[in-house]
Amino acid sequence: MRAAETIKWKRDRQELSLDQIRSFVDGYTEGSIPDYQMSALLMAIFLNGMTDKEAVHLTQVMLDSGASVSFSNNLVTVDKHSTGGVGDKASLILAPLAAACGVAIPMMSGRGLGHTGGTLDKLESIPGFQTQMSLDAFKKQVEDIGLCFIGQTKDICPADKKIYALRDVTGTVESLPLICASILSKKIAEGAKNLVLDVKMGSGAFMKTLENARALAKGLISIGSGKGLNVKAFITNMNQPLGTYIGNALEVKECLSILQQKDLDEDFCLKDFSDTQELSVKIAAQMVSMAKGLSFEHAEQEVISALTSGKAYEKFYQVCEAQGGDLDKLPHSSLLTTITASRTGYLHQIQTENVGLAAIALGAGRRVISDIIEPTAGLRLHKKIGDKVTSGEPLFSIYGKSSSSADGASSLLDSCYQISDHIPVHEPLIIEEI
Repeated sequence: MRAAETIKWKRDRQELSLDQIRSFVDGYTEGSIPDYQMSALLMAIFLNGMTDKEAVHLTQVMLDSGASVSFSNNLVTVDKHSTGGVGDKASLILAPLAAACGVAIPMMSGRGLGHTGGTLDKLESIPGFQTQMSLDAFKKQVEDIGLCFIGQTKDICPADKKIYALRDVTGTVESLPLICASILSKKIAEGAKNLVLDVKMGSGAFMKTLENARALAKGLISIGSGKGLNVKAFITNMNQPLGTYIGNALEVKECLSILQQKDLDEDFCLKDFSDTQELSVKIAAQMVSMAKGLSFEHAEQEVISALTSGKAYEKFYQVCEAQGGDLDKLPHSSLLTTITASRTGYLHQIQTENVGLAAIALGAGRRVISDIIEPTAGLRLHKKIGDKVTSGEPLFSIYGKSSSSADGASSLLDSCYQISDHIPVHEPLIIEEI
């Protein structure tokens, strides 16, 4: 079928076959189908949706467009995927936690997207840490150590990489079936057999409502199951940043405090990171439960033991060493200025997306792909929603190298919070399990 006929077929709300999807995607990847025709098909999918069967077909075609990693049957693999948030550094904790419990984790991660941070950017703030390697080296490290962090290579799902770049400029990023196929094709290609999803919901998430977060979680579970993945999901709260620090080296240091179960200095106190630890332990426990066939309660006890015994920190240190990272040379962040509370009361609301944008203004993220990350730039959140605040008390500390960048961040932070006379209704960190 000609490309134009496939576009009309989807325009008219007809179900695309595997052959139709394969012919179109392969043609686009190879260059015989132009951008304007793929753009038209993407918009037809965005407007009319896809059946689960179509989305499974699309996932398979994206997977088949490149190489895949295959582990031996006696190596049970599990990975985690977060839909993105502000201050979300949980992967750096939960992955070594689960690996320390004997689980194999082939973790293919991404860079910051929009207002959200990226796992690769955080890891690369550790001097020398390498996230680009061959698939053979990736496989060997997972088999030898139980964990490897890697970025998407040119060999993995090249169709997805090319299509995603087009989605980004054609207003079709938010299509649920396209999101699901993009995520799942890469997870299957990296060799994961089990997958735990952290679907963020709230002011700092891409999914602002619980309804949309549920729809994405259920779509990922359904399509993943259709491709033989064992998938479970948490819907988690992103109405405020996760943890205390936002910014790459700052977030790594928060993770090190948790993994070592101690205060690193007066600014990095373990008691301030309870939500980061709680989420990391819960997701790691779910990963261990799925991979080892244990009850969640038994798996959670294993994970807590790995944390308190120091085995998880030892695993993270081992991975850093294997991938060239030097934790002893983690760069220091300099305080530039502080944003203080405008009145006394209770912190009622945070516009979390603006907090993420403030971090980008400082250089902790990219406005365009060519921007260079400043690893020491970032923010400290002094108060959480529901906390009592006094007029003039610090709410945000701004870290970086440039006072001019701090001006832009300050203007965003000055207007991103609301203080009330009343304590707000408590919102749980983990909203739902699916």
